[in-house]
Amino acid sequence: MESVNDNDTRSQSSREPNAMFRPPVNRAMRTLDRSFFRKTVPLAAAKVFKDKDISAVRATLSKSHDLLVVPRLSNVRRITDKDGAFRALLLREDLKADDKTTWSPSVTELTEKGTAAITSYEVNLEYDYWSYADIIGSILPDDDGLEIPQGFTQVGHVAHLNLREQFYPYKYLIAQILKDKNPSIRTVINKLEDVGSHSQFRTFPFEILVGDNDLNVIQHEQDCEFHFDYARVYWNSRLETEHRRLVEKFKAGQMVCDVMAGVGPFAVPAGKRKIFVWANDLNPHGYEVMQDAIPRNRVQDFVTAFNQDGREFIKSSAKDLLKSEPVTVNIFPKTKRRGDSKRKAAEPQSEAPAAPPAPPVPSETYTRPTIFDHYVMNLPATAIEFLDAFQGVYAGHESLFAPNTSQALPMVHVYCFSGHSENEVDDHIDICQRVSERIGYTITPEDRVGGSGNTAIELAIHNVRLVSPNKQMFCASFRLPGEVAFRKV
Repeated sequence: MESVNDNDTRSQSSREPNAMFRPPVNRAMRTLDRSFFRKTVPLAAAKVFKDKDISAVRATLSKSHDLLVVPRLSNVRRITDKDGAFRALLLREDLKADDKTTWSPSVTELTEKGTAAITSYEVNLEYDYWSYADIIGSILPDDDGLEIPQGFTQVGHVAHLNLREQFYPYKYLIAQILKDKNPSIRTVINKLEDVGSHSQFRTFPFEILVGDNDLNVIQHEQDCEFHFDYARVYWNSRLETEHRRLVEKFKAGQMVCDVMAGVGPFAVPAGKRKIFVWANDLNPHGYEVMQDAIPRNRVQDFVTAFNQDGREFIKSSAKDLLKSEPVTVNIFPKTKRRGDSKRKAAEPQSEAPAAPPAPPVPSETYTRPTIFDHYVMNLPATAIEFLDAFQGVYAGHESLFAPNTSQALPMVHVYCFSGHSENEVDDHIDICQRVSERIGYTITPEDRVGGSGNTAIELAIHNVRLVSPNKQMFCASFRLPGEVAFRKV
């Protein structure tokens, strides 16, 4: 909504689209009837006699707030009458062509100069004009406090709703209108129960409300492309910002262990940034998707997929990496374009034999570390329970780490849920207590950088998103303590 100039004598309410532009109301509709949503709005228009004057007239009427300002509706029209065809500008709703008392001085002056004439004009509105919120708001009960269901998650061509029970009588209407108003959506589903309620793979039961029975989607995130069956893997498009935030903490050439990698929303973008990743997921289909996404996004030199239990993977991967053969990745400059060789061939050639081309020199070289710099544990419902696997993960290898070398122990990034407390410190205390219990080492909120505790822990607890009124998602990051990593178990 455009702001109103303080010098405008008309009230702000008169500048807002009024009932004239709202769709017809039918609270009894249960099957979508698009033809019902038709409306003719009587307006006034300034008919401009000369096309060369249209810009100046528009500027004058805009400055005097006489132009019609309604979302998604152009105020420039072509009209034809007995005098010919002219361009016209639609005027504000309360200005009447046959009532000069409603005209502003600017409108009157334009007519007196003969630059424009004020005439009646009818705007025909149909279903396609109104937004989803407009249409659904004219169908749902007009109850105080009833919020229009507008939130949804889009994954590829699938829109995922999580409707409250009070909207079930309208769910097919909601789905059809949502599909109509979003051209990239072909299928609308409604989640029936919580994520993971029937599957350890974080899938969920759902119903198809409208569209194709096809959940094989193509999803893009961080310049990466993923192909998967949304019914068989977990994906949350609302976490893209969080995926990006954490990946940006990793440095090129570092080694990351993604313990519960899903289809790779952390691992594959990290590979694009020249970060080595061992990415694991228990879900066989998630593992297959990663195997497809790795070459599809050309990160096979940096990302390797695994299909194991997360707890076992924490224990085995550290040892396996220590014993692994060295891997070096050379990044070469991009070759010249194909057209360059054609242009060179067209040039006169000397009789002297050409020297053999020099071997390409890599512009960047990365050697895979033998120790993980970061662990990512993105299973917020239960990831904390897996932290006991870090006890003794580097036992017997103390000489590989500081202070004996420059190698620091890895950072652990564990996702979790906690209550949405009025004081967030209470949630941080809760998270620290649960982490401490699993690793057998006390961590407190004061162990953060700049805190009064053990700052070597480098604790940081990031608020990711509010899942429900009483459920908050966090990411707790901390440096794995030596007392845990080197513990003999």
